Amino acid sequence: MTGDFELRPGLGDARSSSVRLGSMIYVQIKEQLLEGAYAAGERLQVEALKSQFQVSKQPVMEALRRLSGEGLVDIIPQVGCEVCRYSPQEVVDFFRFFAGMEGILAEVAADRRTEAQLQQLEQVESLIADLRADADADRRSHGYRVHNRQFHAIVHEMSRSTIMAATCERMFDLSDFLINTTGTHTPLSDALDGRHADHERIIAALRSHDGAAARREIERHISGTVDIIRLEAGPSAVDKKPPNGARPA
Repeated sequence: MTGDFELRPGLGDARSSSVRLGSMIYVQIKEQLLEGAYAAGERLQVEALKSQFQVSKQPVMEALRRLSGEGLVDIIPQVGCEVCRYSPQEVVDFFRFFAGMEGILAEVAADRRTEAQLQQLEQVESLIADLRADADADRRSHGYRVHNRQFHAIVHEMSRSTIMAATCERMFDLSDFLINTTGTHTPLSDALDGRHADHERIIAALRSHDGAAARREIERHISGTVDIIRLEAGPSAVDKKPPNGARPA
């Protein structure tokens, strides 16, 4: 958890100030959750968060309530707040569902993409390709998460469908969260060759306006994430019985 971020309320309406602070704290905690700074089931101490951000309880709770609505934290009445834990079957089901959604969007994008967008996609993918030579697993893992989001965000833009793009973007948050709380400390860091090859096939399908191929390749790419988690952390990462308190399948 980072400790050098400070928030100080300004003047004006107290409620508006609390909402603004809550939004800022929400962004900070969410990024930490998506980066794997917290483990699944880890307790989030409100007092510690108040101290970290130098604010009162209200904006912290505003942030936690938003994160709860997105399925990233659980607020347990009379107990506290903890990072969500999902059962292995839910993880598998999510990536199957997510793959289908992204596949539909990619099929549409293949018909609507522009040459400029393809060039943007290739530029981002070149950054992922370069990551493969980095000897630091942490940098590979973090860099892939960042650039992979950029890659898929461009595909989302290609679809020219605000509602589909917004839906898939929200699902990407949960995808990053699950990858970082289900797998290893440096998830996907040793899978960049395969991930890069997947992206190259997706680009080729988009370039040729082949919607069926774009859908097939991106579905295989997304659903294959579960297999990578299995290889990195062992079958127990997605196959074992959920720990006590995990959400039921």
